[in-house]
Amino acid sequence: MGVGAFADCGSVVAGRAHAAEPHEHSPAPLSGALQWAWDNHRMDVELPELPFPLRTYGPDGNWSYEDGVLTGWAGARQDRFVPPTGEALDPAADAPRLLGAPEGDFQLIARVTVGFAASFDAGVLYVHVGERAWAKLCLEYSPDVPTVCTVVTRGHSDDANSFTVEGSSVWLRISRTGRAFAFHASRDGEHWTFVRLFTLADEGPASAALVGFMAQSPVGEGCVVTFDHLAYRDSWPQGLRDGS
Repeated sequence: MGVGAFADCGSVVAGRAHAAEPHEHSPAPLSGALQWAWDNHRMDVELPELPFPLRTYGPDGNWSYEDGVLTGWAGARQDRFVPPTGEALDPAADAPRLLGAPEGDFQLIARVTVGFAASFDAGVLYVHVGERAWAKLCLEYSPDVPTVCTVVTRGHSDDANSFTVEGSSVWLRISRTGRAFAFHASRDGEHWTFVRLFTLADEGPASAALVGFMAQSPVGEGCVVTFDHLAYRDSWPQGLRDGS
């Protein structure tokens, strides 16, 4: 199924785009990530691999989907990071995101390929619980070799490198059970390396989390990111450290 570019559209259903109606207020009280989603109305997107719709956030990512490949573009100096050495609690910049709200336990999987052009260009799987609580799992040029990196933000962001990658592609996976999230990465999509286990539930319930895709180019002039081999599982991994 190919829907082509869907920037500036409403929702994409069965390959067609139609405008989403804006609302001034939500029809019922919301909290955490769901309230954030309501307050930032953008276009809705449905991908055949995922059982929940996605919505665009942040700058225009020129998102497109065709033949199983999701493509997004980061513009110059676009990123989400709150330096732990600073006082501010808001990111200095923003980056294109495409996010949705899965129910219950899940795994979101994608092979991520980045058109690296500058240090810290990255393709990202992203999870958002609130404005002060979010995390990203990245394939990042960090700073001169492709590397699996993570950022967990609880007010301020931390920053950690995992392992380096040959080439411009790697498989990434976000999982959730209850209030816990896990990050894994894989060179082949079969054997998974444990990267991180954490919570983000201080600001809002983990069950209301938004998850999905992001592109960033913090110091560069922009980059393109593709996500393919998309997969969704409604379960937690059998083991976090056994390669499953």
